[in-house]
Parts: sequence; C-alpha cells; structure tokens
Amino acid sequence: MTDGQLWVFAYGSLLWDPGFEVAERQIAVLADHHRSFCMWSIHHRGTVQDPGLVLALDRAQGTRCTGLALRVPAGNEDDTLAYLRERELISAAYTEEICAVTLEGGPAVRAVTYVIDPGHVQYCGDLPLERQAQVIATSVGGRGPNHEYLSRTYSQLQALGIDDPDMAWLERRVAELTKGAGQH
Repeated sequence: MTDGQLWVFAYGSLLWDPGFEVAERQIAVLADHHRSFCMWSIHHRGTVQDPGLVLALDRAQGTRCTGLALRVPAGNEDDTLAYLRERELISAAYTEEICAVTLEGGPAVRAVTYVIDPGHVQYCGDLPLERQAQVIATSVGGRGPNHEYLSRTYSQLQALGIDDPDMAWLERRVAELTKGAGQH
C-alpha cells in the first residue's frame, strides 16, 4: 500500500479480468521479475490429469515485467484482498508480496503482487517455448481452454502497447497448432 492506497500489479489474467473494482489503471514496471508460463495449472486452465500452463512472475535479476498497476477504490481494500487471495492462492504456488512498481512517467508505488514459489510442485520454469505452446494448445480447465487465456492476455498486452516477444511467439505458434483442430 502507498499512502493508504491499495495497488495491485497485473501481468496476466488480471489485465483483462481483474474481478474487482478498479479506480485507476496505469502502465507499470516491476524490476527483477519476468512474465512467464512457468506454473502448471491444475484448476483454472488444466486439470491434475492434464495440467495447463498459466503465467506467473518469476524472479530473475536484471529482468523487468511491464503490466498494469490497478488502484483499488478507498474502502474496497479488504474485500479486494480477500477476493485476490481466494483466486490467486488457490494452491499456494504463488506468494503474496508487496513490491515496488514504477508507474509509467511517474513515481514508484507499493503494490500487491503474486510471485511464483520456485520450490512449489507446480513450478515449471525451464519449459522450452515449443513445449509451452504444445501444452497451451490442448489443455482445458475450470475457466476454459488454455489457449483462450493466452489469447486474451496477449490481446490485452497489445492493446496496452506492451511488447512481450515470448507472448507474441506463443500466440502465433498456438494459433498454428489449434488451427487444424478448429480450436482458435
């Protein structure tokens, strides 16, 4: 929290589906983390038997993740945190952290951020992009097809003017893989 305000850093589905009221949105950068399909999804975009992949923030010195800082309206802080904890901490693969994010053209604010625990069984940080594409093209979970999650996130990044080469490559490759299956 900054000056009593609750900010949340969005880098994946929170970009297009925050699920809570947002008073302000600003492009923001989180240093020493990168957006990566490094978490097996056994709930939302896959199952225990056929895991999908979801994005997570993976720590790596010298990297940066551009996303959105979402400011929560005053008075909604407790409900928003309760909602986010239910949604994001479903399997304890993420840790909830307060991190400094730099607003575009502005100051740094402290934001609630969900970072992958590299010691958790769902962590899969070393998967090559081609393997990620194969999983994303075929997996389905409680919130729908894995490729839909990728497409919606990538589309939102494009709309915001945020460049992410790995996401661009995955979007193209998964579209190729699902085209023949009529899924995309």
